[in-house]
Amino acid sequence: YIVLQGVMYKLAFASVRTSVTFPSAILLYLKRNLISIFMPAGGVTSLAFFMGDIEKQNIPRTKIYFASSLYAFIGMLTAGLMALPIFIYGIVEGITGDGEIMALAFLVILIILLFLMYRSVVRKKLLYRIVIRIVPSAEVYIDEIISHTINVRYLIYTIGTSVTIDLVCIGLVYLSMVALGIKASLPFAMMSYVTGIIAINVSPFMKGLGAVEISMSFVLTRLGYTNVEAVTITLLYRFFEFWLPMIVGALSFLLKINKLLMRIIPALLIFGLGIINIISAITPAIAARLHRLEEFIPFDAIAASNYLVLIAGALMLLTAVFMLRGLRSAWWIALILSAASCIGHLTKAIDYEEATVALIIFIILIFSRKEYNIRGNPRLHTIGIWSAVLTIIAVLIYGTIGFYYLDAKQFGINFNMWQSIVYTIRYFVFIGNPGLVPHSHFTRYFLVSISISGFISLAFLFYTILRPYFYREQTSPEEFDKAKQLVTSHGNSALDYFKTYFDKLIFIPENTNGFISYRTAGSFAVALENPVAENPVSMQECITKFDRFCFDNGYITAYYRVPEESLPLYWDLSKKSLFIGQEAIVDLNNFTLSGVRNKALRNAINKVVESGFRSTVNTPPLKDGLMQKIKAVSDEWLRSMQRDEIVFSQGMFIWNEIKNQTVITVENYEERVIAFLNIIPDYAPGEATYDLIRKTDECPHGVLDFLLAELFKYLKSLNYSTVNLGFAPMSGLDDPHTFTEKTMRFAYERIRSFSQFRGLRFFKEKFFPVWKNKYLIYSNDYDLLQIPAALSKVIKPGNE
Repeated sequence: YIVLQGVMYKLAFASVRTSVTFPSAILLYLKRNLISIFMPAGGVTSLAFFMGDIEKQNIPRTKIYFASSLYAFIGMLTAGLMALPIFIYGIVEGITGDGEIMALAFLVILIILLFLMYRSVVRKKLLYRIVIRIVPSAEVYIDEIISHTINVRYLIYTIGTSVTIDLVCIGLVYLSMVALGIKASLPFAMMSYVTGIIAINVSPFMKGLGAVEISMSFVLTRLGYTNVEAVTITLLYRFFEFWLPMIVGALSFLLKINKLLMRIIPALLIFGLGIINIISAITPAIAARLHRLEEFIPFDAIAASNYLVLIAGALMLLTAVFMLRGLRSAWWIALILSAASCIGHLTKAIDYEEATVALIIFIILIFSRKEYNIRGNPRLHTIGIWSAVLTIIAVLIYGTIGFYYLDAKQFGINFNMWQSIVYTIRYFVFIGNPGLVPHSHFTRYFLVSISISGFISLAFLFYTILRPYFYREQTSPEEFDKAKQLVTSHGNSALDYFKTYFDKLIFIPENTNGFISYRTAGSFAVALENPVAENPVSMQECITKFDRFCFDNGYITAYYRVPEESLPLYWDLSKKSLFIGQEAIVDLNNFTLSGVRNKALRNAINKVVESGFRSTVNTPPLKDGLMQKIKAVSDEWLRSMQRDEIVFSQGMFIWNEIKNQTVITVENYEERVIAFLNIIPDYAPGEATYDLIRKTDECPHGVLDFLLAELFKYLKSLNYSTVNLGFAPMSGLDDPHTFTEKTMRFAYERIRSFSQFRGLRFFKEKFFPVWKNKYLIYSNDYDLLQIPAALSKVIKPGNE
């Protein structure tokens, strides 16, 4: 039914001499159908919604409106043409009432009226003049529609497809009668269908919801069906004709608009199906259905199906948790369990309602398969699965031997080998056997031990299959040396220094002149900025191979603080980007303390100088006495700020590192160091940067301004052209578009705990830098829920 609707839409576009892809035609139908349910006169008003996919194919809106209007009109026309002979037949047979005849007359009048209106507009008669008088701007739009000539051949094909859809719907009504075991009549199916289709076309709200059910049921009762039979036939037909297209339409929005939900919804649905399974398995079955089923399936098989549904339900509850983590194995298990549930519900009591839910969830899982791509390590999974299988075999052997050698007095049965195996399996999978009565405490404990052992071994197998394995590696000294060589030859960023820092792991792909620096946290591998590579081609190769490496080892990749100019590289790889802040770059050639706008900064620096403080540039290697002084400053700063050292995109106080770096200190008249900063390598051409900038509590206001001014003076003497002041998180988001960006903007401006970011931005703004946008690169919307926690772990030095 849905496919035919897509075919009809595609042919309608062909009738106005344009072409659309078949998937986009189906999507347009599904979305239009969904909106038309909630819009008055939805068949017309919903045409203006959700045409983005069609417009991307360079099709003008006027043609989209024209084709959609043609589609709607032909649907009404064929309904009238189909209804006319059927109602004539009904009148002859005496089964058509006045109400149906009036509804048909209304539909015919509506079709004629629409045709006359269209002809009046095309010929620029009365209706055309009225519209132009009321809305003058509509003249250009209407003239463009009129200019579109219709391809008669495809118009005939469209009409033929619409008639085919009507015949299919009649077939659905007839099959509903057959499926419910009710006397099936093709003429009666035709009569009830055309009554329903007329109700849809004349009903202004909810696409005939309610009106169709009432009118079809009423007609069927007049044709001799009982009230219950008429209602069940109508509801089953409407499930396929109305509810299923609506559900698929809603899913089409989820697939297109919000991939975040495509990770969460299937997991929630599996959890819900698990609860449905458990409730269905422990509640009594409908007796009439059970008796009918017993005519085809033995009672033991029915009982086994009930246990299957119960066990599947329990496993689904656990599976849903792992699905939220994106595990591929969890998706496979959910798919298998939903299929088993669909079959189990039908074979335990013909519970077609629960089976239908399971089938729908199975279909949703198929659509969402690309959202579950975290894999486990195959080698370790194999070991775990074999261990679980051997445990299961051991339990089965234990139970079989126990039953076989137990004395007949224990159960009143002298078990042979086959009976021992069968009873062991039944208790192993918790089915049991009501006819097996233990005659002692020992035999009761024996049966319980089989069930407990079975549960533990099955749970271990289930956990082994689901458990993700995260690859842990150590970077060798040789890999660090090679990475440092690549940074020296191809580095171009202020962050390149930290890409070979002690906390990093290094990924060097084969046959590629580049590397990626990253850290792992949970299921994430977070890369620091771009790869270091000789050219964009090598950079893209690094990203592609790193993504494959992480996929094979159970990681999700993210790239932190990527510059704006690199975004097309990631977009080409189908990745997404999120603005996370800006980096401040000061132009040393234009920086000056003179002028009106720098008055406040100049006054703050002058007060520091007048108070007797001075700066010193200390070149490496630093003396141990100086190292002890700046270490004391660093420790005091950490205590007063109540912070711990953090790494990843910045450094920490490491004695041997700082000892071999240039450090600028601020000292008081007693030569006590009260503030310092250390200059680190910056591989961007003509640029310099610093890492730590720390001070004591007794520092006067403006000492850090003074320290940076001295840094600028020193770097300028070395002919540097710019200085990188570092990153200001969340700042600079002046025009948020997405919900995530709007949330970030709100948090940055309104939430007190984010005030430190505003303060950092204000401090850097005093030097009038140029701000460079920085982004987080990710693959899936759901990842955004987990990446903040992953980032908070990777910045900790002790994270493993």
